[in-house]
Amino acid sequence: MTSCSPQLTLDELGTPLRDVTFCVVDLETTGGSHRADVITEVGLVSVRGGVPVGELSTLVDAGVRIPADVTRLTGISTAMLAGAPPLGAVLPTVLDRLRGAVLVAHNAPFDTGFLRAACGRHERPWPAPPVLCTARLARAVLSRSECPSVRLGALAAHFGCRTTPDHRALTDARATVEVLHHLLERIGNLGVQSLEELLQLVKDRSPHRPTTAQRRRRHLADAVPSVPGVYLFRGGNDEVLYVGTSGDLRRRVRSYFTAGERRRRVRDMVALAERVDTVECAHALEASVRELRLIAAHRPRYNRRSRNPGRAWWVVPTAEAFPRLSVVSTPREGALGPFGSRRAATDVLDAALDAVPLRRCTIRIPARNPSGTPCALHELGRCAAPCAGLQPAEEYAPAVETWHALVRGHSDAPLQELAAGVEERSADGRYEAAARARDRLAALASGVDRAGTLAGLAALEEVVGARPDGRGGWELAVLRHGRLAAAGCAPRGTRPMPVVESLRAGAQTVLPEPGPLRGAPAEEVRLLYRWLTEGGTRLVYSTPSWAEPAHGAGPWRAWSERAHEAGHRTGEHAPDEARPA
Repeated sequence: MTSCSPQLTLDELGTPLRDVTFCVVDLETTGGSHRADVITEVGLVSVRGGVPVGELSTLVDAGVRIPADVTRLTGISTAMLAGAPPLGAVLPTVLDRLRGAVLVAHNAPFDTGFLRAACGRHERPWPAPPVLCTARLARAVLSRSECPSVRLGALAAHFGCRTTPDHRALTDARATVEVLHHLLERIGNLGVQSLEELLQLVKDRSPHRPTTAQRRRRHLADAVPSVPGVYLFRGGNDEVLYVGTSGDLRRRVRSYFTAGERRRRVRDMVALAERVDTVECAHALEASVRELRLIAAHRPRYNRRSRNPGRAWWVVPTAEAFPRLSVVSTPREGALGPFGSRRAATDVLDAALDAVPLRRCTIRIPARNPSGTPCALHELGRCAAPCAGLQPAEEYAPAVETWHALVRGHSDAPLQELAAGVEERSADGRYEAAARARDRLAALASGVDRAGTLAGLAALEEVVGARPDGRGGWELAVLRHGRLAAAGCAPRGTRPMPVVESLRAGAQTVLPEPGPLRGAPAEEVRLLYRWLTEGGTRLVYSTPSWAEPAHGAGPWRAWSERAHEAGHRTGEHAPDEARPA
């Protein structure tokens, strides 16, 4: 599992790299000219958040004989292409994968040239995705002394990748994914945190030399071990300047003192550093959790995302006779969240009020003898005017219960009502209105789903997970009430269960606090949930049994994802698939 970082605030522009879908493409062709030659094989791997989310591999009927030298290089012969689909049948799928993604390729001008030429021949519009060339990125990140060649095979060998390139499309695409992840690891904690910064780094790749401050401080990395963990740069007054994580602390820290690091902000930090402290960790999950906690504790000024570490927003009903929904930073009973920004929480609040008949006004209404004046919403039939005594508390109470049932996962009736409105607008040909309603519904459904899953995990007294480490062993974690309580490893050849029992016996005691997340930081609960549900993690123990609401927003998850994808594409309306029943 890759290292995760706290969520960006609204003040910080740019697309976080963890939210980017990278579509890694490799093509085999009959030659090097996109004007004269044609595609013979397509390999494609889509990756998001460090996790592969889809692959595509197919031979392509080129309609011409394959040159003998190409066959010797790739192993693809004319006979192999007999019966393969023509490019016109493959191209729509490739273009669909590229929409909303970043096209990644090794020597990207070659692959994009062939794809653009194919679009021209088949009269299909080029989606113009952002393009990232891993060869250029490697040259921007790695010095020539460290890695003289940036050929794919050379980089795969340099990083010790599991996949060896062999001039076949899918194999080379998989190798490019591994190279990409290694390169992103090198830059992830060096100030490049967004897609825009990454693309700018590749664009501005002129050679640099280490500064005098970098050269003079290279000795700070001498005592750093080559193990997974967290590192802290400290200044002259022992203040923490920067916190980061790595699977290899020594290699990561040394990279700060090379020509590969060229960002002004990070160089300024290095110039102030007097020492580097490290915290050795069992695996990447423990390192990521410790990074979150250290950033929250120290608020390092050179961590761009540390101004409000761990801050989250919630939508909650107010505590009064006629509750209304409010956005707060401290959750309480009936809270929906967490959300990464106040704006996101407000958008969900507005969507909820389209289906839950709670009042929109912000005045405080007394339980007895309210004497307010009905507003315009009452005239429009969208409010029963409890402020004017036209709706007693007992008639208002069902709306409050509808909200609680939605948040607790007991009923998805409000989501069904909003979905019916989307379908009605779409059937009437009001596609723009339908798209807006779809987006609001997707935001609400995602919020309810996230609230249910995270609260469900935080409610558990203890969970033990085991993830394969890729070397025949296991990475182990003990979670208690949404916090990491212990972490360890069972190397290959070691019986894992005695290690598990030892971790449980020595795990941190966690006392739950009030609130949906039992006092756990929202980012830590998110991180632990992703670790448990991705990457082949197995559930070893759970007390009590881990369950999610049967009637919550879980069934809406796939619909919401498709709706979010459609929202990023101009002119598309609601997903074709039916909403959950």
